[in-house]
Amino acid sequence: MTTTASSRAHARPESTGTPAIEARGLTKKYGDFSAVRGIDFAVTRGEAFGLLGPNGAGKSTTMRMIAAVASRTTGELRVAGIDPEAEGPRVRARLGVVPQQDNLDEELSVRENIIMYGRYFGLPRRYLVTKVEELLEFAQLTHKARARVEDLSGGMKRRLTIARALVNEPEILLLDEPTTGLDPQARHVLWDRLFRLKEAGTTLVLTTHHMDEAEQLCDRLVVVDEGRIMAEGSPAGLIREHSTREVLELRFGMERNPELAAVLEEQLGDAVGFSHVEVLPDRLLVYAEQADHALEAIYAAGHKPMTSLVRRSSLEDVFLRLTGRSLID
Repeated sequence: MTTTASSRAHARPESTGTPAIEARGLTKKYGDFSAVRGIDFAVTRGEAFGLLGPNGAGKSTTMRMIAAVASRTTGELRVAGIDPEAEGPRVRARLGVVPQQDNLDEELSVRENIIMYGRYFGLPRRYLVTKVEELLEFAQLTHKARARVEDLSGGMKRRLTIARALVNEPEILLLDEPTTGLDPQARHVLWDRLFRLKEAGTTLVLTTHHMDEAEQLCDRLVVVDEGRIMAEGSPAGLIREHSTREVLELRFGMERNPELAAVLEEQLGDAVGFSHVEVLPDRLLVYAEQADHALEAIYAAGHKPMTSLVRRSSLEDVFLRLTGRSLID
């Protein structure tokens, strides 16, 4: 079986010292509003790079500048060594783009959607006849080749959107919230397809609100808030730097939680590996290197939570600590 991932392994460009994407002092303003405020980052060829942040953080704006569909206000940006503002068509020819909302043609069949998109790149029909079959197999949609898009499930539509974005064999694949709205099974199928692309050397750049997705897919990521980069590193590195190894979740009741948070902060303050207690509306989060030891100390002090849970610290803990827990529209 020949898949898109395997066929691209010999076709991808040789690795060079030039980053796949490089931004220096990148800004974007809309009137008096600054959507992106002087960010610096570089994406190595062949890596999976994530942009994480709450709504309005500047992620999609940054992706639009990379995709050569929005101009920057100041700063420098290079995609595959090319300035996207000066040579947009050259940049777009090297990119595959998977938008947050599927923009497939509902009236066309699955096969026709890929062929039509390939024609936008000027690809010859002889090439597309073979390429489409390869992409359908890669996306596990061969059995749906003649089906109309409107008859597909959400997961199938998402896989088709990704397959379509690969028709020009892009060096860089931009994915904006690739699994939004999908059920767990569909998400895992999509992750498998993306892993295959990554192993074949495709550079992946994605935004996501799913922290487990970022941990699974990203070699490295930046956390963005209010147009600025708050942190950068690998998922494991960010957890080590900004959180503890484990988290203890306790429920004492919504009325007692704030009062007991202050008590626990004082009682655990000198414990080895204890960091802090965070109050949520329905529970307390105790951050500690060994959460089971913290739980033993809490019981020994005479406190009896309604429920308790020890878990490992996650990227979501880092994300919420850096960007806050308040909802921003």
